Amino acid sequence: MLQTRSHNLFARTLDRVRTLLGFHSDVAFASDDRGDSTKPSGPGNSSGPNNSGGNSGKGPSKPGPTPPSASKGILGIVVILTAALLFVAMINTANRGNAITLSEFRNLYDTRQIEEGSVVITDDTILAKQKAGQDSPADRTVHITLNTATAKSVSEEVLKITKGNAISRPVSAWTTILLIFGPILLVMLIIWFFIRSTLRSAGGGPGGMLGNFGKSRHRTFNKEVSSVTFSDVAGIEEAKEEVGEIVEFLKNPKRFSRLGGRIPRGVLLSGDPGCGKTLLAKAIAGEAEVPFFSISGSDFVEMFVGVGASRVRDLFKTAKENSPCIIFLDEIDAVGRRRGGGFSSGGHDEREQTLNAILVEMDGFNTSDGIIVIAATNRPDVLDPALTRPGRFDRQIAVSLPDVKGRLEILKVHARKVKLGPDVDLERVARGTPMFSGADLAAIINEAAISATLANKDFIEQTDLEEARDKVRFGRARKSRRIDKEENRATAYHEAGHAVVQALLKDADPLHKVTIIPRGQALGATFSLPEKDRLGYGMRWISATMRVLCGGRIAEQRATGDITSGASMDIQQATNMARHMILDWGMSPRLGFVRYSGADTRETYLPDKDYSDETAKVIDDEIKRLVDEAYNETTRIIEENWEKVVAVAEALIKYETITGDDVHRLIRGEPLGKPSISDLLRTEVARKPQVGVSETPASNPGLEPPAGALPSPA
Repeated sequence: MLQTRSHNLFARTLDRVRTLLGFHSDVAFASDDRGDSTKPSGPGNSSGPNNSGGNSGKGPSKPGPTPPSASKGILGIVVILTAALLFVAMINTANRGNAITLSEFRNLYDTRQIEEGSVVITDDTILAKQKAGQDSPADRTVHITLNTATAKSVSEEVLKITKGNAISRPVSAWTTILLIFGPILLVMLIIWFFIRSTLRSAGGGPGGMLGNFGKSRHRTFNKEVSSVTFSDVAGIEEAKEEVGEIVEFLKNPKRFSRLGGRIPRGVLLSGDPGCGKTLLAKAIAGEAEVPFFSISGSDFVEMFVGVGASRVRDLFKTAKENSPCIIFLDEIDAVGRRRGGGFSSGGHDEREQTLNAILVEMDGFNTSDGIIVIAATNRPDVLDPALTRPGRFDRQIAVSLPDVKGRLEILKVHARKVKLGPDVDLERVARGTPMFSGADLAAIINEAAISATLANKDFIEQTDLEEARDKVRFGRARKSRRIDKEENRATAYHEAGHAVVQALLKDADPLHKVTIIPRGQALGATFSLPEKDRLGYGMRWISATMRVLCGGRIAEQRATGDITSGASMDIQQATNMARHMILDWGMSPRLGFVRYSGADTRETYLPDKDYSDETAKVIDDEIKRLVDEAYNETTRIIEENWEKVVAVAEALIKYETITGDDVHRLIRGEPLGKPSISDLLRTEVARKPQVGVSETPASNPGLEPPAGALPSPA
């Protein structure tokens, strides 16, 4: 009876599995019109959306069931095998019955509750059938479990109890082998079916895990998806105009082919990080009324050899099917680096094969294809020459850092999304942010909005923009940090040395403000306000800047009698300037109009040195000479104007932050005449009992930096 119920349960389970896989036990077969084949028709074989299982009286349904996918077939095999294993385990468990001990078996046999001839002795179990009684209304199977130590003794005892009526049935050797190797064979079969079906679909079919590795991982954009347009791009007008021509090419190709011109095959966008290359590509997607396929260079390379080239072919195949269109390859230097450079472990280079596939696909374009490839990179100097030649990337557009006019336009674009106060001067902010990229300017507006929100302001003020600019470039001000008195004094004299030298040298940038409030990793900072964008570096400006860098260490050493590590950044910048003067800019009388620095390709770990050891010694001597001259000249300036350095340092200790105008007044010997930090704190403490609530201290114009400043190299 138990076995019958088990068989019924297994049959029901199998029916459920077959139903899950789309099959029925009562499958009907119908002949097609030709009558030469039979195909199953059922709920899984509807001929249209209105057919839910039958003909609906509209004529014979069209046979042709959809074949199950590979993954669905594998799932069915796994489910059926699992159900079979569960069924076998259930039958074995049912046949074994209830476990009893040897003494219980003796009592049952002596009281004639064990059926005669039902005792069976195997290698690991003794089975017997117990008659129906008060405890069990029906017959049931009982068993004694044997182990290696007690199997022989228990079996002999059972033979004595039954007087030799027990049946010995040793387990077959084939059964033992099947129990040992059966699960292993089952797992191997499942894996074999899985790999076979996935490899079968890898040749271009829709399914299969391994087949998806060769598929391109591009993202498709169009005018409806991308909300960025050319009106959202500012500060790079020339680049925007050239890209606008590309959009016009795609919209009206006959206009340009009238005189024999052809659409460019590729456009390479190069520039520093954050200048707007990807934003420009998004604007193209928003302006062009053609499909826009975007993919990163790193998406081509995978752990399997040949996957990158396969994805390139799949991407260009999809693009040709949807032409005219645009393909955007972001960070193309990930796969487009110069071939044959750097260290290689030998064998197959996946990156080079991917680059070869890109070169072949771009060279195979026809004029009528209507496909334009746009690539972006921060390192155009490391790209393979075969990739950047005309015919592949016909245009190379430099997306450079914005000038003061461009920065103003960028600030206006991002300021449209926030509320600005009446005192905001974006032109002054643009003038005080030289060498800032578009991403930096966007971060300034965002940080200013966050700061104004946390202060419960109704709009963004100029002070919020100034603080956001300093925070983006140097980090948050650490006003709550407790600094030792002697360390604070050393920092004050250090910054006073920078400020006085910068104020006295006419070739240095105008001084803007000085502070000893820690910001980022620096304990203090001296800010300058450049009058214009500097595209080149004159020798007089470089010499003045190097002297400003040396002023901090000299003033600190004279005031404290000790030197600290606070001048590490000053030393680094002064040394780099001197090195560039010698190696790159030909500013050494001994070495002349010669470039000694190697090509910065970063392909190898070995330095690129094309000069002799004697020349290397001359280079080292010249670098040290320039730094020593700046240091000695700055020492003379500090000694001649020491009382001015002391005045500025004492003012910094008292006020913590002073402006460039304050420094000039102190140099002229004029008093500042403004409240100190202690005076402000005492005034605030006196106000609190009258107001009854805690308020934010009133801002001191002398403590907040004026608009439009940039820290000097010091």
